[in-house]
Amino acid sequence: MTDREIDPTCNPIDPYLKTRSTDSAKPYPNQPASHHAPPGPHVEEYKSYDIVRAVQYGAYERVVELIEGGYNVNEPDKENVYMMHWAAINNRAEIVKYLMSRGAAVDKFGGDLNSTPLHWAARQGHLQMIILLMSYGADPSLIDGEGCSGLHLAAQFGHTSIVAYLIAKGQDVDMRDKNGMTPLMWSCFRVFGPDPARLVILLGASVNTRDHVNGNTPLHWACTSGNHAVLKFLIEAGSDLTCCNAKNETPLDLASRTGNMWVMQKLRHLMRGRGLDKAASYWQRLLSDETIQSYLAFVVPFVALFAIGFILDMSGPWLIKGAVLALMFVSFRFMSRNIFDMSLKSKLPLALYLATKFWMYYTWFFYFFPYISSAEIMIPFLINSLLLWYYFIRAWKSDPGVVKTSREEKLQAILDLSERQILDPARFCHTCLVRRPLRSKHCSYCNRCVGKFDHHCPWVDNCIGAYNLKYFIGYLFFLLGMICWCLYGAILYYSESCYLNVEKFGYWASLLTALSCSPWVAWIASNALAHFIWVGLLLSCQLYQVMWLAATTNERMNFSRYTHFHTSKPGVYKSPFHRGVVQNFVDLCGVNLRGLFRPQRYDWVTMTTDPNDFTPKSDNYQFV
Repeated sequence: MTDREIDPTCNPIDPYLKTRSTDSAKPYPNQPASHHAPPGPHVEEYKSYDIVRAVQYGAYERVVELIEGGYNVNEPDKENVYMMHWAAINNRAEIVKYLMSRGAAVDKFGGDLNSTPLHWAARQGHLQMIILLMSYGADPSLIDGEGCSGLHLAAQFGHTSIVAYLIAKGQDVDMRDKNGMTPLMWSCFRVFGPDPARLVILLGASVNTRDHVNGNTPLHWACTSGNHAVLKFLIEAGSDLTCCNAKNETPLDLASRTGNMWVMQKLRHLMRGRGLDKAASYWQRLLSDETIQSYLAFVVPFVALFAIGFILDMSGPWLIKGAVLALMFVSFRFMSRNIFDMSLKSKLPLALYLATKFWMYYTWFFYFFPYISSAEIMIPFLINSLLLWYYFIRAWKSDPGVVKTSREEKLQAILDLSERQILDPARFCHTCLVRRPLRSKHCSYCNRCVGKFDHHCPWVDNCIGAYNLKYFIGYLFFLLGMICWCLYGAILYYSESCYLNVEKFGYWASLLTALSCSPWVAWIASNALAHFIWVGLLLSCQLYQVMWLAATTNERMNFSRYTHFHTSKPGVYKSPFHRGVVQNFVDLCGVNLRGLFRPQRYDWVTMTTDPNDFTPKSDNYQFV
């Protein structure tokens, strides 16, 4: 077995442990200088340093003194390591610049593993050092004595920003090392987390490539190490669940051999859903089918709401009704835990909303209609319903303001921000690989960046952002109106059909009368009342944020995280987007009515400028 050939039961050899002596006074090359090297020495201390120690500790004046005194910058130390290596691994940028000015070779191979300074910097995660070395002509495609390039080393040790930068500079996302391992394979095997695997997949890495030695795909390597954080991304990208390696083992076989139960269960569930698990029973495959699961997730809320009302409406003792309801609750709880996965559970709120509205409409036409059939009531009800469905569908299906960029734009953003040393989460989304527009945020539910992000709403199964916030507020307003109509219908129904009189009989007696007269109507009315409370509170909160705070829900909850909301007083925050209560509402609606209103139109999906330096979108009127 070669040094780079990997036994799936153990970690590969650390290629740099052999390049250093055991002198504990010096920083080891496999330790970042920022974490382990002491601060720069005082003048009286570094005068006794030799060239290696001076470079390691960043004693710039001593380095200059020794080199001006005749030391050859291209001469290795006793361990065959050059000064550029020690400067690179300890992130000594000024010393690197000086060494280059004195004729140092940027791609010298040194150390027991025959690697370049860029290899050492890549292993330690020094992005700015990588950029500096490449500005002097360092070749990132060179391989070390173990057959790895700088890209492979960065992937092995989880340095996502370096992986992104090297690919942006032209390195092949599927570059192979000596044994056919790609950066994706290394990140799946050595890094216990979603990145940099997620990044290279997003940049087009192949998920079904197999290495030359073991015949493993990236999914094999993830199952070998138990790296369940990358399974979702590999499977969504099309990983073959049944592919066999050189030993005729599938990813599930490797997960079973390593005893990782969570990975085994996840893979079995996916294989059953796709009809690939031949050992599963018919019912197991049926209930794991993704189409069946989606159908059940949509139908269950409709059935559950009807079943509760139907059971309550049955004749018989309330004790028996309670027992049947308890049995039904246990059944739905079992179904939720054993059939629906997390992706389907996120769809349940939308289905629950649609089911609630369906049964409200059913009750309106089959219970309330005989008492409210006048045009004065029906016409406003129908108009409210039409507007409700219009705004609901727009909030549900329209683009909330997703930040979309091409692969070339992603790579260019990585280059620009890396070389300006601002490749940080405030300016760059490491998940979507896009430059963050002002007021944007990455939605963890939808896995996308949204301009002017407000929140992710499970009731419309969509993010609320720059393009659909006004539709969402309109939806809440007309939903509240529909709920009021439903409560009004229930009051008329009980007054006319059950002769209910709260003033005469009191609240408790009236409640018992309502339950005995029509439990179904009582069930629907209680749902409407619950909706009235939370919808009213949510609508009030949204209007307050838009009109009085000029902020989104995300911004209001995280004022302290966004510097443009800070004021001169500690703990006091103010929106730079505030233009007055009325004008803020006009800006939300975006309607000018032939110049009567003057909304400001910003493209929050592309705006990356400072909040105090806006450039409004052109329109057929002037801004004042």
